[in-house]
Amino acid sequence: MMKKKDSIALVTGTSSGFGLLIAVSLARHGYRVVAGMRDPARRSELDQTAERSGVSDRLDIVQLDVTRASEIDAAGRHVLDRYGRIDVLVNNAGYAVGGFIDDVPLEAWRSQMETNFIGLVAMTRAVLPHMREQGNGTIIQIGSVSGRFGFPGYGAYAASKFAVEGFSESLRHEMAPYGIQVALVEPGAYRTPIWGKGFAGIYGKPDSPHQDAMNAVLAYSRKTADASPDPQQVADLVVKLAGRRRLTRLRYPIGRGAKLLILAGKLLPWRLIEWAIRYAMHKK
Repeated sequence: MMKKKDSIALVTGTSSGFGLLIAVSLARHGYRVVAGMRDPARRSELDQTAERSGVSDRLDIVQLDVTRASEIDAAGRHVLDRYGRIDVLVNNAGYAVGGFIDDVPLEAWRSQMETNFIGLVAMTRAVLPHMREQGNGTIIQIGSVSGRFGFPGYGAYAASKFAVEGFSESLRHEMAPYGIQVALVEPGAYRTPIWGKGFAGIYGKPDSPHQDAMNAVLAYSRKTADASPDPQQVADLVVKLAGRRRLTRLRYPIGRGAKLLILAGKLLPWRLIEWAIRYAMHKK
């Protein structure tokens, strides 16, 4: 039975990476977590992690593909029917499309935006009526440093994360009168499966003029992935934000790369930032 004091969190994209760690971390801190994933058959890693952490009884796994309106509606009904409220929504579901802009087919652009942006908007819209009725709630968007800087070879991913930034700004303004808080977490590079999936799905063409440049981008990306820190840092930040009574700012960059880039963007001329990115991508 649910204790009256329990807060209810709905997290998307929980089969691996940030989403899995966020779901388990919230459960460890006393939340009842509804963990959404596109394919519940891939739940074994989440189940095993939850069991090791002693929180299996606080996790409720549901099928949730954020590009399917019927599954969003079903997940929302499940949460409200079973728990009666939604206190925290963590919009984490997403993936990365790689490839130079004219090598990535238009359908891949649409798919990237449909999951990373439109799916996030749809999930947010689904919980807003209930949070307004409650008079409170917290929405945490998992963005990226790529929502502030567009890197070569990841234009589609950057576009989707830039869109999340603008949407979240407007959402925070609009929801403040209703007691609904909005936070945007902006990780740099972390050791999550998004790297391997992204490398496997790089778009290119046999006659592409960008082949050498794309190889340089991939070499840099692999080096960055190998040196990336523990993604548990991001999960810990989400738990802190979810538990705060008042979020005084919208954006929360995290990770060495994110913080340095954002600081550089404030202090340095853009031409120097461009030069630094190009140098980093092509140095041996």
